Amino acid sequence: MAKTDGRGITPQSEDFSAWYNELVVRAELADHGPVRGTMVIRPYGYRIWELLSGELDRLIKASGHENAYFPLFIPESHLRREAEHVEGFSPELAIVTHAGGEELEEPLVVRPTSETVVGEMYARWIDSYRDLPVKINQWANVVRWELRPRLFLRTTEFLWQEGHTAHATEQDAVAEMMVAADFYRELAEDFAAMPVLVGDKTPSERFAGAVRTVSLEAMMRDGRALQAATSHYLGTNFARAFGIDYTGIDGVRTFCHTSSWGMSTRMVGGVIMTHGDDRGLVLPPKIAPYQVVIVPIGKEAELGPVSAAADALAAELTDKGVRVTVDSRAHVSAGFKFNEWELRGVPVRIELGPRDLAAGTVVVVDRLTGVKTPVAAAAAAPTMPARLDGFQRVLFEQARKFRDSRSVRVDTLDQLVEAVATGFAYAFICEDPACEKKVQERTGATPRCVPADGPDESGPCVVCGGASGYGRRLVFGRAY
Repeated sequence: MAKTDGRGITPQSEDFSAWYNELVVRAELADHGPVRGTMVIRPYGYRIWELLSGELDRLIKASGHENAYFPLFIPESHLRREAEHVEGFSPELAIVTHAGGEELEEPLVVRPTSETVVGEMYARWIDSYRDLPVKINQWANVVRWELRPRLFLRTTEFLWQEGHTAHATEQDAVAEMMVAADFYRELAEDFAAMPVLVGDKTPSERFAGAVRTVSLEAMMRDGRALQAATSHYLGTNFARAFGIDYTGIDGVRTFCHTSSWGMSTRMVGGVIMTHGDDRGLVLPPKIAPYQVVIVPIGKEAELGPVSAAADALAAELTDKGVRVTVDSRAHVSAGFKFNEWELRGVPVRIELGPRDLAAGTVVVVDRLTGVKTPVAAAAAAPTMPARLDGFQRVLFEQARKFRDSRSVRVDTLDQLVEAVATGFAYAFICEDPACEKKVQERTGATPRCVPADGPDESGPCVVCGGASGYGRRLVFGRAY
C-alpha cells in the first residue's frame, strides 16, 4: 500500500493514479454511481463544469452556432449506414432491446455520439444552397460502455457538447473545424490554464468516419497525455450515408460537407491532473467555484466583530466580481478549514482575526506558494482581481514549463522508449500504420498529433528507417 500524508492523500510521486482517485472523492468533486462506470458529479465538481461549459457556450454562440437538442435513442440501423462509424463504436455501445414490457422491433442504441441522428435530420432540413450553412451545437449526455472506468476521465456516461455543421464546400467545412479547434484552445489555455498542442491525428487515430481529425493534447503531472477535445472534418461520408444534399445555384444536386466537434467532462479531470499537488486541487481562478475563501479566526467571544468584518469584505469582493465564500463554521478549527480549502484548491485564502481587525489588516494566503502576506484591509478587495489574474498566468506558465521540460526530440526508437516513460517524444515516423503499431506495442505510446506549429522537417522513421511522412515530427505519448 502506498504511503499517505497526514490527511490520507497518496503523494503523486508514490502513486499518481491513487492520488487522483482519492482526490476526486475527498475534494467532493464526484463519486461513483450505483452502476459500474457511472459518475455522480457533486455540486463542487459540477460548478467547475458549469464555469467551463458556460465559457465554451459563449464562444460557440459568438461564432455563429445555435443550440438544439437531439434524441438520446438512435435506431441501430442508423449507425450501420456509415461503416467506419459503426465499426469504431461497436465495442462501446449500450443497446436497448426491450421497453414497455415488450421486445422492440428494432434495437435502439443509447447515444454514443450524434452524427447519425443529426444526419437524419439534416437530410430533412437541407434542400437548397440557401439553407447552408447549418451550424448547430447540443449539450447532452452520451453513453459509451467503459471497461476501465475512472471518474471524469473515462466513465460509461458523461456530459459534453457536440457541434454539427453542414456546408456547401470542403473549404467551408474545414474552416469550421478549425474555428472549433481554436475556441477549444482558447478555453483550455485562457480558462483552464492548460497548455495544449493542436494538430492533426494520423489516419489510424482519427474519429471513426472522419476524413480529418484535429485534437488538443495536454500533458498531465505524471507525463501522460490527455486528449482535451477534438474537431473533425467528415467530408461527405455522413452526407452520402444519410442523403444530406442540396440543389446548388447551378441546379445540380450536391452532397454537403460536414464537421463535428466535442469537449466533455474529461476536461475537469484534465484540470485536476494538470495543476494538482500533494496538498490537493489547485484551481485556475477563472474556473474555481470560489476564488477566495475568508476564514474568521478567534475565540467565540471575539468572533462577532470579526465575522461582521469578514462578511463586509466578502460583499466588497463580490462587488469586484470575485466569487467568495466565508467559512463561518464553529464546529471545526481554523487549521481544519485551512487544510480543507487547500484540498479543494481555492486560489486565495484570507485569514482575519481580532489582531488583524485591530491593525486594519488581513492575511492573504496564495494556494500555490502558501506564503502569508499581510495586506491592508481596505486594499484587499480592490487588489484581488489583479492578484487572481496573476495567479492564473503563473499557473499556465508553470504547466507550460513542466510540459516543455518533459518533451524531447528523438531520432531512434530506443530514445523514444526512454522519452515517453516520463513525457512526450517528438519523432519522425512514416505513414505505414504498422510502424505506429510497433511503437505502441513496445512503449504503450501513440502518436498524439502532428503539431500544427511544428517546424517543417523530415528524417528517417524511428521504426523502419524509411522516409518520414507528415512533413514534420509527430508527438508521441502514453495517454489517458
